[in-house]
Amino acid sequence: MQTRNDVATLRETLAAHRRAGRTIGLVPTMGNLHAGHLALVAEARRRADVVVATIFVNPMQFGPNEDLDAYPRTLADDQAHLEAAGCDLLFAPDVATVYPRGLDAQTRVSVPGVSEGLCGGDRPGHFDGVATVVTMLFNLVQPDLACFGEKDYQQLAVIRRLVADLHLPLEIVGVPIERAEDGLALSSRNGYLDAAQRAAAPELYRTLCALREALEAGEAIDASLTRGLERLREAGFAPDYLELRAADLGPVDDTTREAVLLTAARLGSTRLIDNLSLTLPR
Repeated sequence: MQTRNDVATLRETLAAHRRAGRTIGLVPTMGNLHAGHLALVAEARRRADVVVATIFVNPMQFGPNEDLDAYPRTLADDQAHLEAAGCDLLFAPDVATVYPRGLDAQTRVSVPGVSEGLCGGDRPGHFDGVATVVTMLFNLVQPDLACFGEKDYQQLAVIRRLVADLHLPLEIVGVPIERAEDGLALSSRNGYLDAAQRAAAPELYRTLCALREALEAGEAIDASLTRGLERLREAGFAPDYLELRAADLGPVDDTTREAVLLTAARLGSTRLIDNLSLTLPR
């Protein structure tokens, strides 16, 4: 696996692959890789001739009271994991490379509608930061496809809308959530949990599973969500939200069949997110 840190050598390396007629798959990450990230690499490996991963802890998507400084940076381990997973090229720039004029002077990309509410409501400006850096990476790498995890369901929806609205010539591939044996969705932030919190954390997924069963059996939506919030609080969570949306993140109405339960909740200072798709009865 080759590693590139600057734009010029990244573009030079990729130009050679394009001249050879090879397809390029992109896996953007913030590093501190786990099995969920490596599943994205494996999917890109199946679909493309050349797999490019990026590692960049993007300051634009962190709020003023969030964990930018504490976010784990484990580049050497990440490089080893990526190489073992079959990644061909890693782009790992520093902040000055990505934002040479600083964040305040940076052109930004905003995706209206789908960015609003859910995590967008709790983290103002977060999805502008995501959309900006992802657009930049798409421009730098110019991939044929890019793989993103379905755990970040709203983020995936934002990126799909961005690609459609800007007529970008690439395919966005959603990859199913990787879970621990007890159901907890894999996340870099799981490492912040202490032993007691880690033992309680799978209740987030179990709650979604119970709500899916109830909703698919015809239980009223409001009653199900109220019961779910109570269950999370009893398990020690402080929920930011628990919502049922249509699969495209629009509101649920009488015609909605394919839907998704989405939640974000805190255990101590750690914010966990999860989602579960379901089919509402006719």
